[in-house]
Amino acid sequence: MKIITLHTDTDVNQLYLLLHEKLNPLFHKQRQSELNFTIERKGESVEISLPSIYEGALFSIVINRHELWITRNEHYVDDVNSLTVESILNDLFSNISGNLGTDLVQEG
Repeated sequence: MKIITLHTDTDVNQLYLLLHEKLNPLFHKQRQSELNFTIERKGESVEISLPSIYEGALFSIVINRHELWITRNEHYVDDVNSLTVESILNDLFSNISGNLGTDLVQEG
């Protein structure tokens, strides 16, 4: 699990809307690919998946106060699409934190 501190308030709805709006267009631009990820709100988490290629969610993100708890599917850690999504997520999270930036609390 990777834990990132945002230093700003956000909630699961804001996170879902951000990812729903930005993830696929940024992925298309960065990878020059037409793959479209599914972004779903599942209770208090947001899941990113691509059912046509991958079994299960690639990423599951839970908000715990000012922290994002990000679980990445262990079967696809070296997959180029998964790595690209992770890079985009890092940029998006940094952008919503503004001047405060993000802190990596834990990765493993």
